[in-house]
Amino acid sequence: MGPEGKTLLNIIILGFGFMFMFTAFQTCGNIEQTVIKSFNSTEFHGSGYTSMAIIYGVFSASNLIAPSVVAVIGPQLSMFFSGLVYSGYIAMFIHPYTWSFYTAVCSCWNSILWTAQGNLLTINSTDATIGRNSGIFWALLQFSLFFGNMYIYFAWHGHVHISDEDRQTVFISLTVISLVGSFLFFLIQKPDPEATPSEVSESLLQTESTESASIVLTDMCPLLTEKALQLSVTKEMLLLSISIAYTGLELTFYSGVYGTCIGSLIGLSGIFIGLGEILGGGVFGMLNKCNRFGRNPVVLLGLITHFVAFYLIFLNIASDAYITPSVELALLCSFLLGLGDSCFNTHQLLYYSGVTWCSCPLQSITAALAFFYSNYLLLHWQLLIMVVVGFLGTLSFLVAEWVVVSSRRDTDYDSI
Repeated sequence: MGPEGKTLLNIIILGFGFMFMFTAFQTCGNIEQTVIKSFNSTEFHGSGYTSMAIIYGVFSASNLIAPSVVAVIGPQLSMFFSGLVYSGYIAMFIHPYTWSFYTAVCSCWNSILWTAQGNLLTINSTDATIGRNSGIFWALLQFSLFFGNMYIYFAWHGHVHISDEDRQTVFISLTVISLVGSFLFFLIQKPDPEATPSEVSESLLQTESTESASIVLTDMCPLLTEKALQLSVTKEMLLLSISIAYTGLELTFYSGVYGTCIGSLIGLSGIFIGLGEILGGGVFGMLNKCNRFGRNPVVLLGLITHFVAFYLIFLNIASDAYITPSVELALLCSFLLGLGDSCFNTHQLLYYSGVTWCSCPLQSITAALAFFYSNYLLLHWQLLIMVVVGFLGTLSFLVAEWVVVSSRRDTDYDSI
C-alpha cells in the first residue's frame, strides 16, 4: 500500500474509532436527562445538564496538560485511555450514584482525546488532502448520531417512563460499543515519511503563528503552552473566537436541550441530526477545494440553516416544553440543526486542526455555560442567545477569512 493509501486508511480507522466511541457517548448525552427523570432512587440527586456542564468545564481547563500527555505517551495510547474513561462514565449509568455522576475525570481525558485526534489528522494529511480527510472524519464521526439514536427510537418509542431494565440494557450495550472504538485506535499505522504533514495552519496564521501551531501539533514540547498562548491572541484567532464560541452553544442545544424538549421523539430526532451532519460533512468537506469563493458561502449557509431551525423551533415548541410538538417540524428542525452544524465545523475544522489547543477550551467553556444556563432559562431565551452569538460569530469568521485572503494576496504580490 502506498503512502497516500496508508494515510487514508488511518483517517478511516480514526473515523470509525470515534464513530463507535461517540455512538455511545452522544447517545448517552442525548438521553441522560430523560433517564434521570425516570430513575427512581432516593439516594440519587443529579441533573444531566449540570453533569455535562462539569464535563465541558473541566475539559476546557485540562487542555493545559493535554498536549504534554499526548507528547509523553503518544496519540494512540492517549486515545485508547481516553476511550476507557469514556466507557467508565457511560457504565456509571447502569446504576448511577451521585458522586460518580458528577465526576470530572471523563472531561480531563476528553481534552486529551481531541488533542491526539488533531495531531493524527494533521500528520496524516497534506495541503491537498486536508479537506477530504476532514470531511471523511467528520462524516464517519456523525454516524454516531445515527446508530445509537435509531436503537433508542425503536426500543423506547412510546415509553413515558424508562424502566431500570431498559436503562441497564442500553447502557451495558453502549459501554461495549465504546470499548470497541477504543481498541480500534491500535490499528492506526505510522505514516511513511513521503506523506508530508499538512501545513493547513499556514493559510490562516502565516509565519509566526504557523510555527506555534506546528509546535502544538507536531513537536508537543514542554514549551507549547507559552507558544499556544501567543497563538491564541493573534488577530485571526481573536476574530475566530466568537465563531468557535457559537459552536459550543449550538453543540449543547442539539446534543442535550432539544432532545429533552421533544420528549418521545428524542431517538428519531438524533437520527435526523445525524443525517444532516453526515450529508454536510460528506458534501461540504469533500468539495471545499472546488469552491472558488472560499469557505464563506458554506458558513453563511450554516447560519441561515440554523436561523430557520431556531425560528421553526420557536413556533413549534412552547417555552415550557410541555406542549406536544409537530412531529414533521420537529424532525425537519433536527435535520437543519445537523446540517448547519456541519457547515460550521467542516470548514472551521480546517482552521481548528492547526490550532486545536486554542479552539477546544473556548468551545468547551461556552458548551459548559450553555448546559448550566439550560437549567434556568426558558427555551426562547436560549434561542435568542444563539441567534445573537451566531450572527456575530459568522460575521467575525467572514472578516477572518477576508484577512487571510488579503494577506495571502499581498504575500504573492510581494514575491512577484
